[in-house]
Amino acid sequence: MLRPRPQDHLLRWGARALGSLPPAALRAVNGRPVVIDGNTLHPAVQTSLRVMNDAPGAHFERLPLDEARAHIEIEAWTFAGTTKLAQRDDVEIPTRAGRVPGRVYRADLDRAASGIIVYFHGGGWVLGSVDSADATCRTLAKTSGMTVVSVGYRLAPEAPFPAGLHDSVDAFRWVRDNASRFGGTADAVGVGGESAGGNLSAVVASVTRDDAEGAPAFQILFCPVTDLSRKHRSYALFADGFFLTEAQMDWYAAHYLSGGGSADDPLVSPLRAEDLSGLAPAYVAVSGFDVLRDEGVAYAERLEAAGVATHLVTHTGQIHGFFNACGALRDARDAVADAGRWAVTTLAATRTGGIR
Repeated sequence: MLRPRPQDHLLRWGARALGSLPPAALRAVNGRPVVIDGNTLHPAVQTSLRVMNDAPGAHFERLPLDEARAHIEIEAWTFAGTTKLAQRDDVEIPTRAGRVPGRVYRADLDRAASGIIVYFHGGGWVLGSVDSADATCRTLAKTSGMTVVSVGYRLAPEAPFPAGLHDSVDAFRWVRDNASRFGGTADAVGVGGESAGGNLSAVVASVTRDDAEGAPAFQILFCPVTDLSRKHRSYALFADGFFLTEAQMDWYAAHYLSGGGSADDPLVSPLRAEDLSGLAPAYVAVSGFDVLRDEGVAYAERLEAAGVATHLVTHTGQIHGFFNACGALRDARDAVADAGRWAVTTLAATRTGGIR
């Protein structure tokens, strides 16, 4: 984790103060609300975007790679929370290519975990780390009682597709095969992630669907990338000014596929898969002001059509990545907690035959 500067501490304080203000006060500051496609931008998000869009790192795709990565880490820290847990330990996860970093979160060591989630951070397969996903993982563990194992898969362009995917598949299998180490059982291990991490979660669920040792018990997909092969309507609606931009998605895709991968490959774009039947129950959450909104909705609809138990949630007033802002936005904490509760309920129903 990079050491925050004094101005970063000031921004962190400001973000928390902003998130605690009543909507009426924020509306008075913002003026006219932002309404697009029938959705109204959350007042606190509208205010935050006015600051974030003028920040030096707003167009990080124009920065040297190391600076872009540093920007994302500090940005995540600015909006993160510090939920206290019984366990937060760093581990090394073995993969076919060596080892990658991981982090284990548990809220209560005296009770069996209600489930285990193998979590993959966002950042377009290029940025991000177990540090940038820390707030989300803390919140998931605290509110659900699940053990969360966060995975620091290899990043592009140094390790383009399929390196990060291989790490993710291997991490899931390792946690599943060692579930007792994390206070759970192999049949209660699911996957989850945000943005690129949501993409990896969806693909891991597909790749391991027929594993004799067991497929994921559930999948939590926050604002997932599901289709790099084309740009859905939400790209035109939210191309710039709403945190994740069209230019940044192009930058991410170019780095991720720089090793020769194809956007048409279902292992890159799970929406392109011919058969989605038999996959784990899915919680798909999208934001109303996000270039990835429509492909996330389309993936949820494909899953449901394939007979997969699917729960689609649209956070109409939010932007991409707001799930990471657990320290600044109550809506973010509530959204992450809702996903965790769904996973616990889904596991219980699956074990009693309520979900097939």
